[in-house]
Amino acid sequence: MLKNIQEWTLLLIIFGIVALLGNWIGFDVLPVGAIPGMVVLILICLAGLIIQKLLPVNIPSVAYIALIGVLLSMPWMPGSEKIVQWTNEVNLLALATPILAYAGIAIGRSWTDFVKLGWRSIVVACFVLFGTFIGSAIIAEVILRIQGII
Repeated sequence: MLKNIQEWTLLLIIFGIVALLGNWIGFDVLPVGAIPGMVVLILICLAGLIIQKLLPVNIPSVAYIALIGVLLSMPWMPGSEKIVQWTNEVNLLALATPILAYAGIAIGRSWTDFVKLGWRSIVVACFVLFGTFIGSAIIAEVILRIQGII
């Protein structure tokens, strides 16, 4: 269990550093201003991972992470104003960058398994990615036009 916690901590710190860089480059938020929010997010994730391993119920760790995050940000929770203020400095898209990079690395590490799926799965994956992109663009276009932004 201790080894898992050390690995999780290291991965979350690496993730946090990459997200802080993405937050700085993409959204002009200086890392110094976003560090408290990133530390809070890392601690929430670590707590959820530990709780998932300790409890005998087979619930995914993401459920515990979400529950802890929601509870800590509730208005009646002491210190929630600071937690919300700190985490507002971390942009959601900056958090997505390391996740997608990790997914790419994971696919790269198991490239032989990916190749075994065959060329048809690559074509399907391309259509899914293309469809998701076009669908997202259409939804964004409609919403932005309704709001009068474009």
